[in-house]
Amino acid sequence: MTTQHGYHQPADQHDASDDENDSDLDLELNELDPQPVAPSRRQPSSGRISYDFDSQIPLRNLRFGGRRRPREEDDEDLQALVGGDENEDDQARKRMSAASSGISGREDDAPLLARPNGRIRRSSQGVIDALGDFSKRRRRGILKYVPFIQRSTSIALPIHEAGEEEPEDVHDPAAARVIAVGQVQATRFPPNAISNAKYTPWSFIPRTLFNEFKFFFNMYFLLVALSQIIPALRIGYLSTYIAPLVFVLSITLSKEALDDVNRRKRDNEANSEPYTVLKFDSSEAGAFNAKTPSKIRKLRNMSEKKRGKQRTQDDDARVQQADEEEQRTEDPEAPSTNVIEIVKPSRDLKVGDVIVLHKDQRVPADVVILKSFSVETYSQQARRLPETAIDAPSGDERLQAKAELGEDLVNETTTSDPSGGGEAFIRTDQLDGETDWKLRLAAPIAQTLPSSEYTRLQVTAGKPDKKVNDFVGTIELRPKRHRSAEENCSTSVTSPLNIDNTAWANTVLASSTTVYALVVYTGSQTRAALSTSQSRSKTGLLELEINNLVKILCVLTAALSFILVALEGFRIHEGQKWYVDAMRFLILFSTIVPISLRVNLDLGKSMYASLIHRDQGIPGTVVRTSTIPEDLGRIEYLLSDKTGTLTRNEMELKKIHVGTVSYGGDAMEEVSSYVKQAFALSDKAAQGTLFTPSAGFNAAGGATRTRREIGLRVRDLVLALALCHNVTPTTEEDEDGKPTISYQASSPDEIAIVQWTEHVGLRLSHRDRNRISLQFTADEQTAVQVEILNVFPFTSDSKRMGIIVRFIRNTNLSKDDEGEIVFYQKGADTVMTSIVAANDWLDEETGNMAREGLRTLVVGRKMLSTQQYAAFSSAYAEASLSLSGRDAAMASAIKQHLENDLELLGVTGVEDKLQPHVKPSLELLRNAGIKIWMLTGDKVETARCVAISSKLVSRGQHIHTIANLKSRAAALDALSPLQSQPNSALLIDGHSLNIYLSSPSHRETFVAAAVRLPAVIACRCSPTQKADVAHLIRAFTGKRIACIGDGGNDVSMIQAADVGVGIVGKEGKQASLAADFSITQFAHLTKLLVWHGRNSYKRSAKLAQFVIHRGLIISVCQTVFSIASSFTPIALYRDFLLVGYATIYTMMPVFSLVLDRDVDEGLANLYPELYKEVTQGKSLSYRTFFIWLGISVYQGVVIQGGAELLVPSYMTHDDDSANPDPYAPLHNKPFRTMVTLSYTALILNEVAMVAAEIVTWHWSMWASILATLAIFIGSLPALGEYFDLGYFGNFGFWWRCAGILAVSLGPVVGGKFVGDFVRPPSYRKVRGV
Repeated sequence: MTTQHGYHQPADQHDASDDENDSDLDLELNELDPQPVAPSRRQPSSGRISYDFDSQIPLRNLRFGGRRRPREEDDEDLQALVGGDENEDDQARKRMSAASSGISGREDDAPLLARPNGRIRRSSQGVIDALGDFSKRRRRGILKYVPFIQRSTSIALPIHEAGEEEPEDVHDPAAARVIAVGQVQATRFPPNAISNAKYTPWSFIPRTLFNEFKFFFNMYFLLVALSQIIPALRIGYLSTYIAPLVFVLSITLSKEALDDVNRRKRDNEANSEPYTVLKFDSSEAGAFNAKTPSKIRKLRNMSEKKRGKQRTQDDDARVQQADEEEQRTEDPEAPSTNVIEIVKPSRDLKVGDVIVLHKDQRVPADVVILKSFSVETYSQQARRLPETAIDAPSGDERLQAKAELGEDLVNETTTSDPSGGGEAFIRTDQLDGETDWKLRLAAPIAQTLPSSEYTRLQVTAGKPDKKVNDFVGTIELRPKRHRSAEENCSTSVTSPLNIDNTAWANTVLASSTTVYALVVYTGSQTRAALSTSQSRSKTGLLELEINNLVKILCVLTAALSFILVALEGFRIHEGQKWYVDAMRFLILFSTIVPISLRVNLDLGKSMYASLIHRDQGIPGTVVRTSTIPEDLGRIEYLLSDKTGTLTRNEMELKKIHVGTVSYGGDAMEEVSSYVKQAFALSDKAAQGTLFTPSAGFNAAGGATRTRREIGLRVRDLVLALALCHNVTPTTEEDEDGKPTISYQASSPDEIAIVQWTEHVGLRLSHRDRNRISLQFTADEQTAVQVEILNVFPFTSDSKRMGIIVRFIRNTNLSKDDEGEIVFYQKGADTVMTSIVAANDWLDEETGNMAREGLRTLVVGRKMLSTQQYAAFSSAYAEASLSLSGRDAAMASAIKQHLENDLELLGVTGVEDKLQPHVKPSLELLRNAGIKIWMLTGDKVETARCVAISSKLVSRGQHIHTIANLKSRAAALDALSPLQSQPNSALLIDGHSLNIYLSSPSHRETFVAAAVRLPAVIACRCSPTQKADVAHLIRAFTGKRIACIGDGGNDVSMIQAADVGVGIVGKEGKQASLAADFSITQFAHLTKLLVWHGRNSYKRSAKLAQFVIHRGLIISVCQTVFSIASSFTPIALYRDFLLVGYATIYTMMPVFSLVLDRDVDEGLANLYPELYKEVTQGKSLSYRTFFIWLGISVYQGVVIQGGAELLVPSYMTHDDDSANPDPYAPLHNKPFRTMVTLSYTALILNEVAMVAAEIVTWHWSMWASILATLAIFIGSLPALGEYFDLGYFGNFGFWWRCAGILAVSLGPVVGGKFVGDFVRPPSYRKVRGV
């Protein structure tokens, strides 16, 4: 392994001192740095995988490493090794950094800048003297084990071998970084690991406890439990209050821990993805390149002559002799390192690693592309090239020069092999949402450099930044350090790097090439991570509402306690102060705030998550955050990504129009027949004749004139589409090993068009920088060959692309100067209308296609004579030499000579295939009252087309467009039309959106206007803007919003939402892992919201009301008893009765409400308006709360008052039951008889109330009710301490209990029946009952 200085590392310095008689220059054969053979052009085999590397001590560093530095620097190094201070360490690191800069003169360690006295560092005479002294003395005792008292004082210690610790210094993220390629860096960078976990092992307990006790009722019960430590306030057993709280917290913490463990497991899957990494082993470079035995013997003889003799020669002469000797034993063409391929998981990738990427492989970190090549082509080129080391870049000079100048690269192929010039295509839709493939170019210096020389590269990159379209850096190639003095005079080669040389994390290599890439940014410093917000703990809206209701209950509890003490007159009761009684009343009434509420709700959430997970209608759905399923039923705004979410990112040409007739669907077969007639040249194929535009149309014998004219138009349109593009064909093998042609391009639209031309009979078979060949698919023969003269690429400003070609008339010709010259152009209808010749059908047809949601392209051509092309070429070349206004001059030349009166060939309509069932899903969600925003990084035209085709914007709905705003003043004026058109849709681009978001006043004006609209489409949005929009809507409206996406660019938006939904995309799982809910397609969202979300909310609302009712009614019973017992704070139900009431005697029937439903799934989808009702939160509101409060007070008074009236002697004390404790509970038989009656009526009343509220019975509901009654009856023998068990066999008990229940339940159930009849709820209307 090599360090960042380029020096070799010793394996073990202790071994060097084993022979005490060895002098400094007395070296054995195995210590020599063997001479390498000529470097091989062969790439490392994927089969050579190793995880362990040995090091050897190279000759040059061992023998003469110390003679090239001044004495004071050696002294500093020695001091650092034995424990120098921090400042000296810093100075040493600075020298190391300077040495690694690559500026090399004669000296190995020449500094970057001259010394203050103007002199360059020279070899130190003192160091030579010191070496001589050491060579004369024997190392004895402990000195020979001291590392720095060895043969050379300048041997660097191993910095970082496999398994060693990272450097201690952490790199400053605000500073630029210097990266030594393939070597250990001087500073430490973040690990390359994905983490969606909310907690760490150290933060889990504090954060979860904080999240729990920030809820008022949890804090309330904590205080109640702590109060039982005080003897005067203790009521019953301490465990009665402590155990429920501990149980509740255990359930919640266990669920949170399980969720976070699952997140970590999913993260681990992504972090364990294997990647091939190039390992550079310098110690073995040239291991099989040893010198001849005669030369080795010569060196040994020299060593033997020197042993034991005094130094008689001048030191300078000795140094010169050693230099000559070293030069004779070194091969200047030896490779710097050996390259071995190893496999690393994604998490272990580090800055400086060189990774190997293949087609369709995700880029794991931010990288700079060093080399791009096709394996077969590269091997062929390697066999043709001479066996010499390559130090200077070569290849496509034109593209490399443009990259060095920082110009944008056009998406065109430059060689017959797409990777011949270092090109590679990447897909960035997971990063920025754009569907176009992006062309990337390898760093010019590294493209033709053998991988064994990569350690000579040094990359300087800017600080980490979230800007995905910006990068500034340099790459430097340093000369070989072990070359002879003459060769070492060469200087470093430096080249700039820009965005065209990079690939960011989460992008995907799209081209059929192999790419060597240098890791520049990792982990939290990647573009994707910097654009992603931190995950947060989400709290459901229902929990917030319940928290507010609990505060009301607590106020009622305190007020009731104070009133009872006040009615007693604030007297001292049995020696106790009145506030003691007040505190005891608070504890007795603590059941008003039911601690079991959280347990029931949390178990209910788990049940909802299980139902969602097991739903066969939405297979693959995963609930990652089980704390907010009720919020699925409260969504009012849906923010959706486009690419991969609403669309499949699969383009298809659906329709063409040639002026008089339109073709689409099954009619495309007629297009194929026209192409067959035009290009079936079997008679002339033997002579090598090719197609030219002037050729006639081979129509069938009976064809009419009209049909021949249509055939010519179709032929010319298909030919234009097959030639005017930037697509490159590549040959790949299918599963059966047969070669197939696939296409790669910067835009899926282009690929769709070329695939369509192949489908109708004309295949793109070859393209390079100079030529395009087309095959007729019926006979696999080349039908068309053209020479590419000029290409005018598509830009967002021009909105069109063009190409000038010269047709070759015979296959035997490489060029045809007499061939026909044709200019083809295609573009958006908005710009092509003024370019093509006058016509009466273009506007109408493009409008029709746009209304169908198709992307339209207008295609035209112009035949050029030789003189016309020569005139254009001259004017264009002159314009391209302009020093100022070059782009405008070139555009003017094109417009003057080419872009006028083009022959209109036709119009094409391309559709971005939508996800299955997207149209009905969006319509259903809109009818459910959900306002939908589409946020995408794609272009304005694309977003508009998808909004129309997906029915996000209804037919005839006006789309108000705001794009390219220049000032804030114009921004406010642009919103004014929306005031008069409240039903229109808004289309806004990212630049304009940024103007609104950057100003507080503009932000409020914008969101106030936008939230009222039925649909908003925002395009060219960055990931940060998506998250900002989500935050803005939440803050302004206070409504629940859901965000859905499938890519890494959607993670910030998903995490900013109240409910984040991720779709498992084709390119990765970033969005799915970060989301609260994961689905496999957009259409599943409707069932998730309209069915599961609505049910979850309504069930939890009913469950919460019953739990509150259950706590209120027992507290009312306690209040009635306290009043009857002269305001004495004595417990009515204590110990097991109090705990059993909320658990085994009522929990199962109440919890069975989580399976209730008011309508079935079919009606929920048929009437999405039912969902709109639940978003208003009427199922659990202050109105319903006070209704249930009234019911609880009424039933509690009836049950306890009736029991006391029907058992009037319950306050009679037995003589032997006297107790000095004034708060001691009663134990007499009449009291136990009264408790038996009231408690039994209380249990039966609660079970009956549950049965009355059930809408749709489930077998588990019956089971829970019967099981509860059985448990109650079965536990009676254990309740003898609290009940009068003999009273159950008395007829008086049964009629008294029946009477109490009749009075308690009759009015409540009857009132509900009458209310449903007079004002039936919506679910009864749609059910027809």
